[in-house]
Amino acid sequence: MNIIVFIKQTLDTEEKITLEDGKINENGVKFILNPYDEYAVEEALQLKESHGGEVTVVAIGPARTDSALRHALAMGADFAVCVEDESSIQDDYVLSKILAAAIKKRGSFDIILGGYMTIDNGSTQMGPRVAQELDIAFITAVTSLKIDGNKVLAQRDAEGDTENVESSLPILITAQQGLNEPRYPSLPGIMKAKKKSIDRYSLEDLGLSTEDTNSMLEYGDVYLPPKKGEVKLLEGDAEEQVDQLIALFPNLLKLN
Repeated sequence: MNIIVFIKQTLDTEEKITLEDGKINENGVKFILNPYDEYAVEEALQLKESHGGEVTVVAIGPARTDSALRHALAMGADFAVCVEDESSIQDDYVLSKILAAAIKKRGSFDIILGGYMTIDNGSTQMGPRVAQELDIAFITAVTSLKIDGNKVLAQRDAEGDTENVESSLPILITAQQGLNEPRYPSLPGIMKAKKKSIDRYSLEDLGLSTEDTNSMLEYGDVYLPPKKGEVKLLEGDAEEQVDQLIALFPNLLKLN
């Protein structure tokens, strides 16, 4: 079975975000493999263990994207591909075209997996868009997956309910939380991943021009959420606290 997994590198959710010139300041911050993509990588590895074959992970991004690819290699993926992009494209329409072109360049495939969403912008578009570019079926938000020959049996999260879906290969699947429990990379796996080469494609290698990758999105201002107001603790017994609260009413009314 030839398995492709598309992944993305994202900011660590525990990082403190700062802005510089209207953009996120990336200096000194930690990047990780998008957590939903870890479910996709794990499911790909389990399919490989059950059915045989190879797992290839594909990502788009700048040089730092290598760390996310090597994380997937350390988990057990066989090959890694990076489509080099220093501009950090954020338009899912453009990214899906690039991913589809990279997947086509790798040759035939049986199943493609990816995370249900990306935690940096909350987008869930990538899977369906890539499937459309490749003209194959897709199932999103999958929480259970079984492959029997050419038949695909899946359960998907439908806003709190569960849908049973049957389809056939080739297919694209996006992994929802609960599909599996991603394994931790082992020390031997980490050491092997450091030695593995990463295939690199430019947009020209994929036959894409600048016109093909021009974003039609226009971005507004980027800003941090407003700071929360201070909390004032009332002291004393209940009667004293009531008096303090009444004294605060004029200021509270001014805020509203």
